[in-house]
Amino acid sequence: MAYRKVSLACGEYFHIYNRGNSKQEIFFNDRDKERFIKLLYLSNSKRGINFRSDIVEKNIDAWDFEREETLVSIGAWVLMPNHFHIYITSPKPGLGEEENKTNITLFMHKLCTSYVKYFNKKYDRKGVLFEGNFKAVHIEKDNQAKYVFSYIHLNPIKLIYPEWKENGIEDMNYALEYLNNYKWSSYHDHRGIIRKENKILDLKNFPEYFSNIKDFDSEIFSWLQYEDSLLSPA
Repeated sequence: MAYRKVSLACGEYFHIYNRGNSKQEIFFNDRDKERFIKLLYLSNSKRGINFRSDIVEKNIDAWDFEREETLVSIGAWVLMPNHFHIYITSPKPGLGEEENKTNITLFMHKLCTSYVKYFNKKYDRKGVLFEGNFKAVHIEKDNQAKYVFSYIHLNPIKLIYPEWKENGIEDMNYALEYLNNYKWSSYHDHRGIIRKENKILDLKNFPEYFSNIKDFDSEIFSWLQYEDSLLSPA
């Protein structure tokens, strides 16, 4: 196992991310993204879950599956064509702390292994998909956390304005409309929109960074107007 500089201790908060090997795309279409977000939900369980036998063969909706006790709490997430970001914490000790296998490590192993198996089988390929082990940044202060929330949810803007952080946004209304229509993140969940994907988040183990939706929107909008390399991609 590769040495990890950041200890994924329980009770702490982390920005987790990874991308495709050599920056290759890891989501070719909406069905790939749908599988990954369902795995975000299903992998967060101390149960061993097999997507085919537990979901497909039983003909049930993945969102209706009873996960029982979860491994981690997820506060935010986003999928991009060649990478993903997750804001995460583990409120309880890991299942194998003596082997340096924290709940976050176990969750990420289940998530990434399941997705790679799906991806390789679907596209008849072999080998690694991700660029090594997932990366983790320890979030220690509330201002860091609010920044991470904004950073994660603003990632999709790069798809329409690749250099918006350096050059600004030409059409703010278009950018906000695009963000409002991008469903592959927890942006909608934080804005109170009811959907099945709400089940991915578990905010009770996170501080209340925003008092209401208006406060959340204001934070997002303020970063959209902020031209700085701080919001550069991972």
